[in-house]
Amino acid sequence: MPGEESERSRLPFEPNKKRQKPAKTNSQPTVKLQESSKQPQKPQTFTKEEMTIPEVVSQRMIRRVAAFCGIPTLLGIITLVASYLLITFADIQLPPIAVLLVNMGLFGLGVLGITYGVLSASWDEERPGSLLGVGEFGTNWGRMTEVWRETRKKNV
Repeated sequence: MPGEESERSRLPFEPNKKRQKPAKTNSQPTVKLQESSKQPQKPQTFTKEEMTIPEVVSQRMIRRVAAFCGIPTLLGIITLVASYLLITFADIQLPPIAVLLVNMGLFGLGVLGITYGVLSASWDEERPGSLLGVGEFGTNWGRMTEVWRETRKKNV
């Protein structure tokens, strides 16, 4: 559908060509007619370079994931060690549920940091993006949900 391409903004590194879906096969056997005029169409394939995320964007995503995932995870580990040291050497009794909830929260933030790190990075090779990436997150989240909707409509 040529109109769909203009409706949504392309990813900066998205290939220009549209990949065609292979034809769905029916579970019932069909009678094949011998027609020499119709040749089966090969599905359009992309090269490996067209399908990969550019190195600049990939490194930007890795740095953000390391920060947004690594900091909460490291704090979770430090909290475990600190609570152990407080209980063992300072005889301070911490409620086990408090230690558990704090660690679950910090490790949960670490898991969410993976997603936020990828989606908050600027996917444009030329533009580095902002420090926290709030605007980039909104843009990339919108792109992702739009593709999900398009895919769902095509599969129905």
